[in-house]
Amino acid sequence: MALLLETVEHETGPQPQWSVLWLHGLGADGNDFAPIVPELLVRDGVRRDWPALRFVFPHAPMRAVTINGGARMRAWYDIRDMDLNNRADHEGVAESVTQVDALIAREAKRGVPANRVLLIGFSQGGAITLAVGLARSTPLAGLVGLSTYLPMPPARAAETLQPGAASQPLFMGHGQFDPVVPYAGGELSAQAMREFGFDVQWHRYPMQHAVCAEEIRDLGDWMSARFGAG
Repeated sequence: MALLLETVEHETGPQPQWSVLWLHGLGADGNDFAPIVPELLVRDGVRRDWPALRFVFPHAPMRAVTINGGARMRAWYDIRDMDLNNRADHEGVAESVTQVDALIAREAKRGVPANRVLLIGFSQGGAITLAVGLARSTPLAGLVGLSTYLPMPPARAAETLQPGAASQPLFMGHGQFDPVVPYAGGELSAQAMREFGFDVQWHRYPMQHAVCAEEIRDLGDWMSARFGAG
């Protein structure tokens, strides 16, 4: 059984009906995206009509990262090469998928089943989100990959695809001027997910390796559709 990761949590109301797991990027931690919660909850100055949510922001494990001279930092997997096809340490990816699955299972024990869980990830966290989504035999309510890429070549990703996994809606957003995860790499990953059968909503933004207000607004609208469908 996977050891549960430490998390930062924020509930928007009593007895949450839905959970949002949000995975940070390389070198950050679970505090990184917590400040975005208030921005998501409001559109055009009006609070969104959302059910009570539990936001869960896990801390990735500390590990040595080859591309950064072996320095230890919070990372979902080792990065060994800048080339996207060879960038991810596949053993580390598999370990992180297991750890995220354990957090999803904990939400079920807390009264929120998988079909009311949204999994969001930025950069490295987004790569894990895509890997988790492919391997889910029990679908989640939705997946979100921000400024990210598939952490394995499509042929290898296809081997992990579970029946029914493609029923999970997928939001992907990417900066056109991203110097860390090139825009073309994100676009190719979105195309691969489409070829696997996923309904991908793709967005591009005039930014670098970041998130922007327009992206948060679009993500909030997409989340509203998930809550309405649920």
